[in-house]
Parts: sequence; C-alpha cells; structure tokens
Amino acid sequence: MKLRPLKENKNIFIDEKGRLYTKNLVPGKVIYEERLVKYNNEEYREWITNRSKLAAAIKKNIGEVPINKGDKILYLGIASGTTSSHISDIIDKNGTIFGIDISSRILRDLVPILYDRKNIIGILADADKPWEYLHIVTKVDLIYQDVAQPHQIKIFIKNIEYYLKNKGYGFLAVKARSIDVSKDPKEIFREVRRGLEDYGLKIIKEVRLEPYHIDHSMFLVQNK
Repeated sequence: MKLRPLKENKNIFIDEKGRLYTKNLVPGKVIYEERLVKYNNEEYREWITNRSKLAAAIKKNIGEVPINKGDKILYLGIASGTTSSHISDIIDKNGTIFGIDISSRILRDLVPILYDRKNIIGILADADKPWEYLHIVTKVDLIYQDVAQPHQIKIFIKNIEYYLKNKGYGFLAVKARSIDVSKDPKEIFREVRRGLEDYGLKIIKEVRLEPYHIDHSMFLVQNK
C-alpha cells in the first residue's frame, strides 16, 4: 500500500483506493476502532468518512482544507473526539484544539483521549454562550462546528465574533433535520447560505455529505 499527500492539504493522505489517513500523533493508539497502517516507517490512522463529517466533506471535494501544523482551532461540539482526533494529528504537537461540549458525560468519556493528546483542551461549556470560555480560549485560526441545534448558525456567528482571527476560516456542518424537520433540506441549506452571506462571511464552498451523512451539508467559510 502507498500513501500520497492530498494536494488540498499535505498533512492529509490518501491511498490507492481513495481512503483518507492522518499521521498518528500517538502511535499505537486508536480512537474509534479505525485501522492503523504503516508506510515509510510512519504510522497512519484511517479517517473513516461515515464516522466524520469533515472526512466526508473532503471526499465530496470541499477543496481547500485550511488546517495546518501549529494552528489554533475552536471545536464546537467535540462529542466523542472522532473528527477532532484527526485534526489533532494534522495540527501536531504545536497546535491547540479548544474542544467545547455541553455534556459532562461526553467530556468524561474524552478524558483518555485528552490524556494522550496534549494538544486538545476539553472545556465543559455551552457553545451558545461563548463569553463563558473567554478565560481559556484565545483567538483561533479556524472554527469547526458540529452542533445539532435549530439555531446552529447563530451559535457559529457568535463564536466567530468572539474568537476567529481576521481572514480566519470556519467549517460549519449543518444537519437539516435539526433545524426544521418539516422543510426540504435544500431550502434549509439555502437559508443557511443566506445567513452566512448576510453576516459578511465569504463562502468558499458548500458540499452535500450524502451518501455518508444524510441531509447534511458542510460549509467552508472565511472571515473577511
């Protein structure tokens, strides 16, 4: 098996069958039963598309993946740590993820990951109240949000106002059914796009995440 870097991000890798990988920051350790492979004396973790919306977005040609070594990332809705662990691999030991979650149970489950991955800081807080973590979170290069709430776009914009650097980037994973189960997802995604543009964000690209995640879309934006 051979791996090659993606042209959109040299710290994400792909094999001959189109499977994605990141170089394992903690060799020998897995997060969600993903496959470990060796290539050129380095260990890589498979990044499974139906377990991670960001991996699905990459497979659906979101294009640019503006996550680099040393970056500071605000992750809203860190949940079980699947996607954040791969971001942790990409930003390496000199980067930092500020992982926000409102569930104390989830953060307890994350403790083994946080112990191994010193570049992730778990924060028990409500992403709808970004002022609650001002004493911990600094300005960041990118905000990643995966929060299943009806007002998820407002949560995203609030955190941008507090924490995103000028010209910084954002990934917004939108679950249409969490916003309104009665509406066509296409209409919901159009409304989200209008809301982001009305705020003044540059929408770099939007991709639907089917077949990996039904009725989901990923928006890549930049703060002007």
